Amino acid sequence: MRFGIMFFAAPDGAAASETFDTMFAAAKLADRGGLSAVWTPERHFDRFGGVFPNPALTSAALAMTTDSLQLRAGSLISPLHNTVRMAEEWSVVDNLSRGRAAVSFGAGWNVNDFVLSPQTYADRRDVMLAQLDDLRRLWRGEAIELPNGLGHPVPVRLFPRPVQRELPIWLTSSGNPQTFVDAGARGTNVLTHLIGQDVDQLTAKIKLYREARAGTGLDPATGVVSLMLHTHLADDEAEAKATTRTPFREYLRSAVSLETKAAKGGGTISGGHRMPAEDLPDDVVEDLLDLTCDRYLRDGSLIGSPESCRTVVERFAAAGVDEIACLVDFGLSAERILAGLPPLITLARQFSRTRP
Repeated sequence: MRFGIMFFAAPDGAAASETFDTMFAAAKLADRGGLSAVWTPERHFDRFGGVFPNPALTSAALAMTTDSLQLRAGSLISPLHNTVRMAEEWSVVDNLSRGRAAVSFGAGWNVNDFVLSPQTYADRRDVMLAQLDDLRRLWRGEAIELPNGLGHPVPVRLFPRPVQRELPIWLTSSGNPQTFVDAGARGTNVLTHLIGQDVDQLTAKIKLYREARAGTGLDPATGVVSLMLHTHLADDEAEAKATTRTPFREYLRSAVSLETKAAKGGGTISGGHRMPAEDLPDDVVEDLLDLTCDRYLRDGSLIGSPESCRTVVERFAAAGVDEIACLVDFGLSAERILAGLPPLITLARQFSRTRP
């Protein structure tokens, strides 16, 4: 099992620069501690995650302050963007980092994000898969033909040339089994989470992923399944859970608010689900926050001590997970985020000793 760190802040009144300072400090600790990667997301127009509108920019900055962490977009909402422009940006990241760029592609779910590209919303999943194929071709040095300003087709190649021969690619799944199949058939990795799925459901979807890889002649064991888990470790399990509950609950409130805005915009919420477009009653929201928080603290997170979390990691390893993307900035203070990294590194080292 490998471990990386992930960011998705919803800062309450804090300046964006403070969030970035925490990101840099945490990435440096993770880099020195031997963790595998740092993920930064793409979010728009909302306090929930909106401090991270462009993972290429944050990854470029992280390239200057880290030495070995893989720098990953988690996730790049590709239908919002021009494919060639995405390839150029990530090739720059690959050069700045000397070959550490990686991208998880997402189709997007929030209808309001698509003010950036309204014409791609209806077919966003098919658009994303086509963009993935084109970006791979560009990355390998092939030309793709595109119309210029007068509508004449011209060949376009990628400059600067990237360092890596192949860009490591994930597909982000909110639980749709077809995304696991698509990832397997295209030879990509998978990034997923436990929102809307339990361990048994995840196990079945990972099996679909491995079968799809084998069905296209790929080694089914070589694809990487990365699982996002909210993470905060301390020496004492009770202390970790007690200090986490209130800020985590408020972080979840920000997520519910974003989902409500998406529903009011006429679209689905994350995972392709639908919810009423009107505001939920206050008592319903409070009950939902309690239930969700309790569920994560009980069996859906890495919140506890290295000892208590070890069994959680073993359970996900048995399900077929290869790597945990540890979401560390879910409402905690900068001091607590950074204090939680040494115990996380201790946990990661326990698993690195037993890995072949």
